Amino acid sequence: MTTALIDYGAGNLHSVHTALVQAGATDVVLAADGDTVARAERIVLPGVGAFRACRDGLYGLPGVVEAMTEAVEQRGVPFLGICVGMQLLADSGEEFGNHDGLGWIPGAVRLMEPADPGIKVPHMGWNDVTPTVPHPLIVPGEAYFLHSYHFAASDPAHILATSEHGGPIVAAVGRDTIIGVQFHPEKSQTYGLSFLSRFLGWKP
Repeated sequence: MTTALIDYGAGNLHSVHTALVQAGATDVVLAADGDTVARAERIVLPGVGAFRACRDGLYGLPGVVEAMTEAVEQRGVPFLGICVGMQLLADSGEEFGNHDGLGWIPGAVRLMEPADPGIKVPHMGWNDVTPTVPHPLIVPGEAYFLHSYHFAASDPAHILATSEHGGPIVAAVGRDTIIGVQFHPEKSQTYGLSFLSRFLGWKP
């Protein structure tokens, strides 16, 4: 089974690649062109940094967005977005201006604004992942987070899990064969590797 790891300068590529192999992936290919993505049986979009920079990097790859869209929307290829890779699933992101996302899961990515001024942003460190609806990939546990912006989903049905940081924040979103997680499975030790293993075996 070939897993395409999208290589668009997102920063955490090496650690995600290592974690996927540790989780049981047998054929992980770095994908920076549409043909490679089109041949994959799993697609992973990592992400570290600002929404705009990641979006520009992704759209700068020849044919990749088109190949991802065709694979996911037409052929039902399982797709995982991690951190900013998850945020790019939204309609838009508000970091350094308003910028279009992929629009696969309705919503906007906005700056976290905890009600308690004592709560620091960014949200950094270990925190609970609490499932909101049954999903084969999401189980309760602790995962590692590092982000200042959060996914404000338009439809609560797309929210698969939440965490707490001065109020509830979205920890995972999904629909059909798409899942996105705000936490970093590659930094979440046993919990993260178990999650990636479930993704690799997922048959939605």
